[in-house]
Amino acid sequence: MPSSTLQYAYFPGCVAQGACRELYMSTAALTQSLDIQLIELKKAACCGSGTYKEDSQLLEDTVNARNIALAESLNLPLLTHCSTCQGVIGHADERLKEAKESDPDYFDRVNGFLKKEGCSPYQGTTEVKHLLWVLVGDYGLEALAERVTRRLTGLNCAAFYGCYLLRGQKLLPDDRLNPVSMENIFRTVGANPIYYRGRTQCCGWPISSYAAEESFSLAGKHLLEAIEAGADCLVTPCPLCHLNLDSRQPEVEGVIGRKLGIPILHLPQLVGLALGLEPEALGLDKHIVSTRSVLSIINAFEL
Repeated sequence: MPSSTLQYAYFPGCVAQGACRELYMSTAALTQSLDIQLIELKKAACCGSGTYKEDSQLLEDTVNARNIALAESLNLPLLTHCSTCQGVIGHADERLKEAKESDPDYFDRVNGFLKKEGCSPYQGTTEVKHLLWVLVGDYGLEALAERVTRRLTGLNCAAFYGCYLLRGQKLLPDDRLNPVSMENIFRTVGANPIYYRGRTQCCGWPISSYAAEESFSLAGKHLLEAIEAGADCLVTPCPLCHLNLDSRQPEVEGVIGRKLGIPILHLPQLVGLALGLEPEALGLDKHIVSTRSVLSIINAFEL
């Protein structure tokens, strides 16, 4: 285990508190099991999911400067389990840290808006981290392996990284073209990583509201590739990817004319299973595509 208790200012994001409530549940169950302390930022605002900048980059930076400042006031790094939030907030953090040195007028303008609203100023003194980076880098794979009580032997897992986790920021703790963090976690918990072409591509969610057929065709392509490569399930660090790949999988099947039925797990659900947490505590009964096949594979190897 880490030498001291890990603490983070927790930014759960909107989707995990609404359409993907099981992500909120499983993150709580996992971090409690690992003795990771999360202090939820109850006053945080939606990161904007990349839409604020369509109207104003200043708006996106100001909203997220406030979110980061809330973490800074606790003297803690900001943790999120949403790749989209990670990309948007993390990129805003990078821009503002650069502006502090190269464009102080812009930096002061952002803080001027925060001061006007009675908010603490953004200082650029903390980090923005996804749960994936925390598990791999801060907690550590060796320490995680020591906590595994139910090895996921026989389970073939395909990672779906999505867009924002790999493209939102300039500096990443992984290779944006050939990431390994998810696959390293799979091996740590005893599962077998499955590689396929679409694992680092877009799920189609960003265009689903105005080009649904194209969105579902893209999602279907990725799902078929993973199935043909031998995957029993996909695991994603992004709730928006989860929505397009799980909750809309029946619609995807209708567009591509193929039955899929492949479960889509959130990252903390997979790790939580390996720690011996009960499926109900991880919200595995709340998916559109049943996760029973995943549990059957795990249970078969436990016998």
